Amino acid sequence: MNAIITVVGSDKVGIIASVSNYLAEHKINIEDITQTILSGNFVMMMMVSFTNADITIDELRTSMTKKADEMGVEINIMSEKVFSAMHRV
Repeated sequence: MNAIITVVGSDKVGIIASVSNYLAEHKINIEDITQTILSGNFVMMMMVSFTNADITIDELRTSMTKKADEMGVEINIMSEKVFSAMHRV
């Protein structure tokens, strides 16, 4: 299963490192990533694979919510299938 992770917040050192290190700890592979700074706001989108993951998407959501609060950013996670269905034109 794949998922889309978005991270949005004020730009600061360590956002990418914090998120990607946590994913690596749980064997969640980053398949694709893009990030940019828009008017001082950090914006990142990742496509990740749960093929070898040792946690579920729901467990990831719970832990990432805590991590987002610590970093002062917003992190959203949704299944790629849900994301694709929501963004079909």
